[in-house]
Parts: sequence; C-alpha cells; structure tokens
Amino acid sequence: MKTTLFNLAMGLAAIAGSLSSAACAGDTTQLIVGMPHQGHAMQTRDTRLFTADANPRDYLQGVIESPGGRFDLDLVTADGTHVRRLLSDAGGGSDFRFVVEQAPVLMRLTALSEVADFSLSLTKRVTPEEQQLPEQVYLSPVMEKLAADIASGQSTESFWERVQRQGTPLVESGKDGGIIATFLWRGAQKNVRLFGSPSGDHENLERIGQSDVWFKSFAVPADTRLSYQLAPDVPDLPGTARERRIAILSTAQEDPFNRHPWPQDGFDRFDRDSVLELPDAPKQSFINEKDVPKGSLQTVSITSAKLGNTRDITIYRPAGFSPEDPDNLLLFMFDGAQSLTKIPTPVILDNMIAEGHIPPLVAVLVNNPSPASRARELPANPDFADFLAKDVLPLVIKETGIIHDPARTALAGASYGGLASMTVALRYPQLFGNVLSMSGSFWWAPPNTAPDRQEYVAGLIAQEPAPAIRVFLSAGQFEVGAARGVPSILDTNRHLRDLLLAKNTHVIYREYAGGHDWLTWRGVLSDGLISLFGK
Repeated sequence: MKTTLFNLAMGLAAIAGSLSSAACAGDTTQLIVGMPHQGHAMQTRDTRLFTADANPRDYLQGVIESPGGRFDLDLVTADGTHVRRLLSDAGGGSDFRFVVEQAPVLMRLTALSEVADFSLSLTKRVTPEEQQLPEQVYLSPVMEKLAADIASGQSTESFWERVQRQGTPLVESGKDGGIIATFLWRGAQKNVRLFGSPSGDHENLERIGQSDVWFKSFAVPADTRLSYQLAPDVPDLPGTARERRIAILSTAQEDPFNRHPWPQDGFDRFDRDSVLELPDAPKQSFINEKDVPKGSLQTVSITSAKLGNTRDITIYRPAGFSPEDPDNLLLFMFDGAQSLTKIPTPVILDNMIAEGHIPPLVAVLVNNPSPASRARELPANPDFADFLAKDVLPLVIKETGIIHDPARTALAGASYGGLASMTVALRYPQLFGNVLSMSGSFWWAPPNTAPDRQEYVAGLIAQEPAPAIRVFLSAGQFEVGAARGVPSILDTNRHLRDLLLAKNTHVIYREYAGGHDWLTWRGVLSDGLISLFGK
C-alpha cells in the first residue's frame, strides 16, 4: 500500500513538473470518484490543476459547487494546450461530463472571481466495458412476465389464448396504481405500427426477442377514449419523409383481438378502427337512436362562382319545427359527410331536443366538394367565409323560414373545421355569434409566414379588439405531436383560450383523454351545444 501511494505521488509530481507555467498554477490534485475535493481561497484568474484516474473512452461526470464563485473548467494537455471547455463562467452547482480521449486526464480550474470555498468532485466513471444499455424496463407487469417466460424457452400459446378470451388492448393496473394499456399484434415479420396512439404519433410496436409477440404499452388516464388501427409490415419506401410516413395507411387495419370495431358496418377490416374506452370515459349519451321524435333532412345544391365549385348542403329540421319560434337555434357544421356518419348529428340532435337539453335547432351540414377544396377553403379563406355569409346563410333562411338571430347562430367543426368556425366568425361576428371548435387546427398559418409568427388565429385575436362572439374550445390530451417546428393542437388551443380570456371573450374550454378522433368529437358536439345553449 505504501509503495502504491509512493508511486502515485511520484507520478503526479512528474506530471506537474512537465507542465508549462501557463498550465501549472500550484500542485496537481488527484480527483477520486465519489470523494469531493474541498478547495479554499482562490483569487481572480488563479488556476488549479486536477487529474483523474481514467482511461481513453471512459465516461466521466462531475460537479463544481461554490456559494459565490464563478469558474471556467477546461481539459488541457501536459504542456497546457487547451483541449475542451467543460464549464464556462459556471457557479452554484454546475455539472459537467465528457468522454476521455487521451490519458492522463488534466483539468484546469480558473477562478473568475474571488473564491472563499469550493468543492470539485467526480460523481461517476463508466468504463467502456460498463457502457451497456440497461435491461428493458416493462411498463406492463404482464408483458414483463411474458418476456421472462419467453427468455426461458416457454411458448406464447397460453398468452395468446388469454388475449383471445379477454380482448385487446390489454388493460391492467401498473406498479404505481395507474392504468396501463398494451396494444398487441401477433406474428408480423418486419414491423408493426400503431395508428392513433396515446402519444399523439405513429408508434412502433416492440418485438419480444424472436417471438410472435409485438407490443407497446402506455400509461393512460382513467377516462381515455380513442380509436386506433394497427399496421403490420409497413413497407420501407424510397421517397420523401411524408411518403414514408403515410405508407402506414397501406396496411393499417382493425385490431383482430379487439371486440369493439368502429364503425361496425365498415366494408372490411381496413375500413374499421378499433376502440379503447375505459370505464371513466365521459358518457356519450346522445349518439344512439332512441324512441324519440325524429327530425327531417333536406339536401340542397349550391354553386359558388368565386370558389368555382358546386356542393351539397344537408339541412336538418327538428321534429315539429316552427320557423317563428324565437328560441330556435341555427348551427352550421363543416365536413358535412362526416357530420352525418362519423358524428351521427341528426341522431344526437333528435335526442338532445327531445330530452330538453337544448332548444329546437336547425343544422346545416356543409359538404366539401373534394379533399383539395377542403384544404383550400377551410383554413382561413375569406372567399369561403363570404360564401357562407352571402350565399349559404340566405339560402338556409329562405328554405327554412327561420328567424335569424346571430346570438343563437353557431359555427361548428373539427380540425380544419374548427379553424374555419373561428375565422368565419371573426370575419362575420354580426352573423355568426358562436363558435364550437373541436380540436381546431390553430397551429395553421398561411404559406411563407415567418417562423416567429405562426398561429395565425392567435395573432388575429392579439391584434384586434375583443371579438363579440362566444366560444367553446376543446382539444385532446393526446394531441401533443408537433412537427417541423409547428406547435401541437393541444398547445395552440390552450394558447388561444388564454388569449380569448385576456380579451374578456366568453370562452368555455374542455380537454378530453383522446386524440384527433371522430370517436371523441361525437361526444364533444353535444357538450359544446349544452355549454353554449343548454337550458
């Protein structure tokens, strides 16, 4: 032991003796991992040298602490040549980390102010042999046990028999008492992707070894409701990032183990989603047909010379409709085809009116002539707003005889439809006094907008006087995905809510444990109508 200490001391002395005057300012101190060096009394520009017992490719981590001092910390060579700045003008508790490129390790500490006391320590050293990825941590206890069983050579048959009996996703309590949902696929060769995941993005399922089990687990709120598809063996395509991303649609299909397909009358497994609905999910009390009086539907065709197209609109009149009733409501909904199918709007309105939750309501479901026209017209298009105000609204008044009251007129839509609801109302508040936005695309901005001026609608609200409208905003807690610097739907809806509140605009805001999903929106519609017009 004495010989070892003697040799160490001689070695350090040799290193110190070889340093130039630029690098050497006092003795060189050996740092030992886990043993802080307590330093005292440094003047401005004083330096101290430290070394560490480490080898090339070792990972080192450390920290310097001082009540009031400021420091630079550099790696240097034996002749004082600068190698790397580890800390710059650092104080308080500042940590650093680096991988050793060459030995010996020499660190030069420079005081940038008078220092009474400081502490410098190495907190971690990881050798190349120790630099291993940690063993996989399983969020799901069931999957953790299954992985261990597979590793020990057991078959997966009994697991899949259980899945067949219970259905999917697998729902269980986690170790912390939370709820864990595990999505499963059996037998893919290359990959499996989850479309509509709680993360807000397309997720890759993981494979357990070389077994037939592919899975992905998520911690989810107890009131989760979402629809999803699974896409096995998605091809890896040449082309743009978008082309590769949307290739998921080539194999996306319902979950074969899920017992809740949606819609149930989809043409085939590729035309159906699967549903995860936890017991605490908000009740959707109006989406199923009941024994109540039914309203009527009328389809009218309308042409716009300015937009250059013709479209159908569907007019819903409630049972026993009386045009002269001053309590009547008037609702315009975008994405008319989906508002008849994905959201069963006539059924919802029949039930809500019959049960007395809202007054009689005339709904106008505005179709898109094509996907291209939707993408062109709904995002803040003034020509489209003019078309609604000057063509569609007068036509509806003429067809129905309803007494138009802006305070009892609303625009409603989801995604781009929510964006359109807000921008049309901002352009024509004297005609459309209410907005019902479901996951509105308020991340949108016109092409070539400056990066620091995104969120077009938020900019309008901030720059203009308070809009004379009432607003219901909603977003999904899983709508957190942001791409290419564009903020998420959840973030932009929260931001818009705050701006409207700052303008003293009447705003009701709701969040749902779901994603960008018609399954969620079919319940949000009734929530929004009750919030804006409920008796």
